[in-house]
Amino acid sequence: MAVPQWSTNVSTSDRVVQCIYDVLDEFNAELPLGLKLARSSDTVLYGENGQLDSINLVHLIVAVEEKIESEFGVAVTLADERAMSMRNSPFATVASLSAYVCSLLEAETAATQ
Repeated sequence: MAVPQWSTNVSTSDRVVQCIYDVLDEFNAELPLGLKLARSSDTVLYGENGQLDSINLVHLIVAVEEKIESEFGVAVTLADERAMSMRNSPFATVASLSAYVCSLLEAETAATQ
């Protein structure tokens, strides 16, 4: 049985969070000083009190998808029907985005076993 590429000593969750933080760092390099996104699981990305408008959210989603594919070798689609139909947006905070990405990676693992 093939071992998924992301099976390492570092947890999948920690690796996903690091990917998101890396993307936030890239965003922060382009944002004005007062609009920097904190490297925190509580950072509100979108929605009420969110720091991103819809265009920047789309850019963030694409950047996270690319970073996840680079890190895990798996293409994920974050902005799909499932995400849009969820009662609580997976794009609200860093923590909710991380949890959603992890659920997609787990589903991919289950599908390939």
